[in-house]
Amino acid sequence: MIPTGGSIDNQNTQTVEQPSRTWRLDFDHGRVAGMIDGLDAVQQAVAKILQTERFRHLIYDADYGVELNGLIGQNFMFVQSELRRRIREALTQDDRIEDVMDFQIDIVGDTVAVRFTVVSSFGSFHKEVTAHV
Repeated sequence: MIPTGGSIDNQNTQTVEQPSRTWRLDFDHGRVAGMIDGLDAVQQAVAKILQTERFRHLIYDADYGVELNGLIGQNFMFVQSELRRRIREALTQDDRIEDVMDFQIDIVGDTVAVRFTVVSSFGSFHKEVTAHV
């Protein structure tokens, strides 16, 4: 709330890009192991987003994570189209991620493997997600 008689001068405001430097998470050993920045930080963020079911953990806001559990038991054609949309929607919440594209979806039995390319402001990389549906 702006105090009475106050104003905001939009002429002198600047948008500043936040650094992507963060802690390196060693998932294999369950510990923090140094710092990372740039493309490595984006890759770690993608891995964390895809491992987090959206709306499940109160520590994250409603824009964080991906909704995959709702696809269990659904028609495979529906699953294919929704996977593309849900993964793209989840990842593009991160300002460093510009696009998610080149989806390849393989369904074998009740397992789906999704491969795609993440385009970020630091470069592109390939990612794969496997889930049971």
